[in-house]
Amino acid sequence: MEKKKKILILTGGGDCPGLNAVIRAISKAARQNGNYEVWGSIEAFNGVMKDQPEIVKLTRRRVAGIHVKGGTILKTTNKGNPLKYPTQLEDGTWTTRDRSDELINKINALGFHAVVNIGGDGSQTISQALFEKGLNIVGVPKTIDNDLSATDLTFGFTTAVQIATESFDRLVTTAESHHRVMIMEVMGRDAGWIALHTAIAGGAEICLIPEIPFDLKFILRKIKKRYNKGRGFVNIVISEGAKPVGGSVTGNLAKVKGDLHIKLGGVANQLRADLEAAGCQSQIRTTILGHTQRGGTPVSFDRILATAMGVKAFELIDNEDFGKMAAFRNNRVESTTLKEAISQYKVLKPDSYLIRTARTVGVSFGDK
Repeated sequence: MEKKKKILILTGGGDCPGLNAVIRAISKAARQNGNYEVWGSIEAFNGVMKDQPEIVKLTRRRVAGIHVKGGTILKTTNKGNPLKYPTQLEDGTWTTRDRSDELINKINALGFHAVVNIGGDGSQTISQALFEKGLNIVGVPKTIDNDLSATDLTFGFTTAVQIATESFDRLVTTAESHHRVMIMEVMGRDAGWIALHTAIAGGAEICLIPEIPFDLKFILRKIKKRYNKGRGFVNIVISEGAKPVGGSVTGNLAKVKGDLHIKLGGVANQLRADLEAAGCQSQIRTTILGHTQRGGTPVSFDRILATAMGVKAFELIDNEDFGKMAAFRNNRVESTTLKEAISQYKVLKPDSYLIRTARTVGVSFGDK
């Protein structure tokens, strides 16, 4: 009997609704094909990098029914980049070093024929580098931020927008009841897709996104127009990466040892403080959704998209078509090269139909 080929799946970066649906789809497609067995690396590439590799076989029982669950059964991390692997020096300080060759040697030694890397822009940049070094690898795009240019949509985004919109709807009623300004902060480091979709769906008066630096005086003017003799209310959606004209993002260096990322968050509270300091008379309250946007059951669309992308990833492996990433374009699941996938970051452009739509219905971006 011919030995089955081994596929290794991993999930890297932030968790995202739909990850488990991808894992399940690849596993079921491989089982139906009959020539493969599927394994998972725990916490992205870290599972392989450990002295005692932490990998698990994705059996029928292990993946049964997981498509309805949030998170990832393989766990995830953003501190396992093999190209810049966090390393502590003898003096206690941290640096990074390239362990990619070591990683590839371990993957080959473990007998894996191909790797599926499920992740966002950073993860697929790693995929491309490993592919250039000879690793048989394919990618599946994952990010709630919807900021990969090679695909029209990424799974998890629709769920994040749904969660944000439901939360925003609740804030509208309390804002109206108390005549308050409510500021809701959503995720979006460099791209404002979640904020803009939520603003249009929820009927926000103001939407602040990374692509359009805002001016406080225009926000104050919009708020003032909404009030008459102390009566009125305003709802603001702001991306975590939004910033004022000439200013910078709100965040801090990670406190976890070995994590070199800037952790964004708190721009809603900063905006409140700035508005109050500028003389805004209305009561202001803030809500930071944070990781609620990442958790919970994925909506049906994301389960379907994630499943279709998982099947596409398996087809790429079965056809020996490596260095590719599954993509959703023009209502079709197809593939693109990893190089193309990471070539351009997908941000909102000023002439975007969504920005034009928002402006036409009265949404202010704080720029005029």
